[in-house]
Amino acid sequence: MKNIKNLYFALPKQHQIIIMSCAAIVLILFMVPLENSKQVSSNNSGEFKIGERHQVAMPEQSNDAEVTNNIQLPVPPIEELKINQGPAPDLPSNIEEDAAQLTWQAVTVRSGDSLAKIFKRNGLNATTTYNVITAKGEESELLKKLNVGDIIRMGKDNEGTLVSLEYPLSKNETLFVNLQNQQYHAYKESKTVEIREAIAQGIIKSNFWNAASSAGLNDGQIISLANVFGWDIDFAMDIREGDSFNVIYENQYVEGDFIGTGKIVAAEFINQGETFTAIRFTDDEYYSSEGNSMRKAFLRAPVSFRYISSNFKPKRFHPIQKRWKSHNGTDYSAKRGTPVVAAGNGKVTHSTYNKYNGNYVFIQHGNGIVTKYLHFSKRAVKAGERVKQGQVIGYVGSTGMSEAPHLHYEFLLNGVHRNPRTVKLPDAKPISSKYKKKFDAIAAQRLAELSSSRDMLLGLPANSSNAD
Repeated sequence: MKNIKNLYFALPKQHQIIIMSCAAIVLILFMVPLENSKQVSSNNSGEFKIGERHQVAMPEQSNDAEVTNNIQLPVPPIEELKINQGPAPDLPSNIEEDAAQLTWQAVTVRSGDSLAKIFKRNGLNATTTYNVITAKGEESELLKKLNVGDIIRMGKDNEGTLVSLEYPLSKNETLFVNLQNQQYHAYKESKTVEIREAIAQGIIKSNFWNAASSAGLNDGQIISLANVFGWDIDFAMDIREGDSFNVIYENQYVEGDFIGTGKIVAAEFINQGETFTAIRFTDDEYYSSEGNSMRKAFLRAPVSFRYISSNFKPKRFHPIQKRWKSHNGTDYSAKRGTPVVAAGNGKVTHSTYNKYNGNYVFIQHGNGIVTKYLHFSKRAVKAGERVKQGQVIGYVGSTGMSEAPHLHYEFLLNGVHRNPRTVKLPDAKPISSKYKKKFDAIAAQRLAELSSSRDMLLGLPANSSNAD
């Protein structure tokens, strides 16, 4: 230190002044930050004032999570945070809401109409027709076959583009075709059908048809009832005054509105003192109360008729040919256009016309049986076609050698004509043994309902016994 001092005084006077000046400057530089630091440390309130500059000592980084989580920074209270949102942006609306309001029109299907013809009449081109027919969803196939009288509703936008189509398929089913993302989508909606059971009953005074109609049954129900008992009762020859019937059937409702009748679920027919009972099972077949099938291999009469105009006779005077000859069938008088059904399962061997038979159909069945149907106004099957019992094969007419609308029906067994009204017909199989217990439970309920209905019809007190 002494040597440094001697060295300093040995320097020229000018150099000593320079060294002293530099030392003073360095001292001042060290003194200024120290003063500011004291001001910060003396601030015991822990508050940071706006406009002041502060130094914050940051901890060294560490892999210790606990140390990191303990770092706390001053945060303003949440209620003081404000975000300047400005006006809300326009959000995309729902596709249906965003679409222009549709203009709807209802179009009735005319005879000979196709979807293409309907679209063309209403300003829609072939491309739209194709796109609708090929819409996503198998239900679009339903538009390829339209029924005369059906109503199609079409909804177009302001530019005339088809956006929506509605086609009622039935009283509880509707087909919808909607345009979504430049493509048509088809789907079907079905409303729940509510089933309510009803009872019809009557006593025959003049004929079965009038009595059933007076009881509230419609034409289809009357035919169905006759078909249920048609294997056991000849409704043209066997019906007598005083015969009675009780029927339990379904009525169908959608959203509380009546839409039509359903199946006959149970029925009783008292014919000439003999009681016949039929109960429908879950397989849609009818059985007696014992579980025997009501169905025979062949129908007694393949048409709903008014009366028999000519019976099976070995000798009859022909009204047109004016000579005596055998009448190898039964003539059923019926209204022109009445449907005629196949008496049994088989194959159509003839479906043609000649001047004697008019329009006629022959059907070959098993076990050497052939049935023949003559004088149709129109045939509904072709030769070579297989048909099932109850399938419509033609319509009553008066073609060929015929004086009035009727069906001439013949039944041949091994080439020999037999009287279709009296020939013994084989029964169908009874209910399967594995379903017998379930059927017996249903039958017991239905028999009790029929018995109660019969007592009401005959004016007997409830729960009274009534021998049949």
